[in-house]
Amino acid sequence: MLTVSFILAALRERGPYPVLCLAGEHGSAKSTFTAVLRKLIDPNSAPLRALPREDRDLFIAANNAHLLAFDNVSNLPHWISDTLCRLATGGGFATRQLYSDQDEQLFDAMRPTILNGIEDIVSRPDLADRSVFLNLENITEDKRKAEKHFWADFERDHPRILGALLDAIAHGLKRLPDTRLDATPRMADFALWDTACETAFWEKGTFAKAYGQNRADAVVTVIEADLVATAMQTFMASRTKWTRTSSDLLGALKMAVGEDQTKLKEWPPSPRALSGRLRRAAATLRKTGIEVIFDRAPNVGRARIITIQLSGGGDRPDRPDRPADNDLPLDGPVDGRDDGAPTVQSTVQSNPLKNNVLDGVDGMDAKFATQTGKAKPRSDDLPYAGPVVDVPDLGPDSFDDHGASRTSSNGQCEGMAFVLTQEVKRRLRICGYSDADVAGLTPQQAHSILAAQGWRVGI
Repeated sequence: MLTVSFILAALRERGPYPVLCLAGEHGSAKSTFTAVLRKLIDPNSAPLRALPREDRDLFIAANNAHLLAFDNVSNLPHWISDTLCRLATGGGFATRQLYSDQDEQLFDAMRPTILNGIEDIVSRPDLADRSVFLNLENITEDKRKAEKHFWADFERDHPRILGALLDAIAHGLKRLPDTRLDATPRMADFALWDTACETAFWEKGTFAKAYGQNRADAVVTVIEADLVATAMQTFMASRTKWTRTSSDLLGALKMAVGEDQTKLKEWPPSPRALSGRLRRAAATLRKTGIEVIFDRAPNVGRARIITIQLSGGGDRPDRPDRPADNDLPLDGPVDGRDDGAPTVQSTVQSNPLKNNVLDGVDGMDAKFATQTGKAKPRSDDLPYAGPVVDVPDLGPDSFDDHGASRTSSNGQCEGMAFVLTQEVKRRLRICGYSDADVAGLTPQQAHSILAAQGWRVGI
């Protein structure tokens, strides 16, 4: 169904055109299938080519052919992903003309494109919105044909196949003025054209159903390829709303996913990089029911804040063990609910202890939920980056050599008089506890909860 839809769109005299992405294990006839499509749409003596190395070569190829077909693509660099987006919906490229100092050569093109490879090579949401994804099944040995016999059979049937496609195009041209869409996707012109053509082969509504399911599957693929998007899903699995700065969000996401994920090169190294990644993934996350809103705090400093909340666009399970509203205010003038004590600025980085054996240490688990997923044990080799608070002599250390709390027979931590500082309150809010929950905690209970969730305590 979607293959025929792509061919009908590619045979049209104008775009926008979709990008057809073929995936499958070796032996699934990806190259042969691409060559067949090329022969039906735009025959060429070299039907399959490798990806070009720069924008200029890609636009030169588009200037000399109607259909671009690239074979055995292993990965898709970001720059070529952006260029394929421009080719799908229309774009240009300018370069200096050879043997000239001031003359410019312009290339403008809008072309259908085919990409094939073993893996799912499209990972950027903007290109995924313009693409149609097909997975080819492996061909068993008893069903394989020699190329000589296959192409002989195709040449015999080629005229009838092309004639049927042209009949469908004539049918679509007749129905196009009266065709309307119930919902308008990103590639609206492509969807409108194939909806007009579909009744030449199938019942009304067949294309919309198949294309909608294909786009939904693409969302899953794109999220799986994005560390930030998957971290956001993990983070919001136990919340309904969260409002803080990008610095706070970066620290909270590190706690949610663990150290192994944050060491990968794809992980954003700074709050600014995180904001950029969230803006790129916002449309995809919205389709899964997670809304990302960028705003400024209503105080004198007008700090930039990020609000993440669950929307009605996705299937999100309720979590009765978490507050229904986790709209966390910023520290300082934005809060408006503090007790007037000096506010400690948010500079603390995630630094989990060596283990998490404090689960249930103070009997508070029945009342307060812990964060889902425990961080993997690691050596505590990072320096503490938070503020230094002067406190009186607290006596002997309440933690052993492995970072675990020394507890007495009644389950209470020994050897330290805990203090419920503003920094402790701020950390509890990041972990998902409301002001009412924090107010009901004793200092010792608050520190035990933070220790169980990986925060360095004892300040």
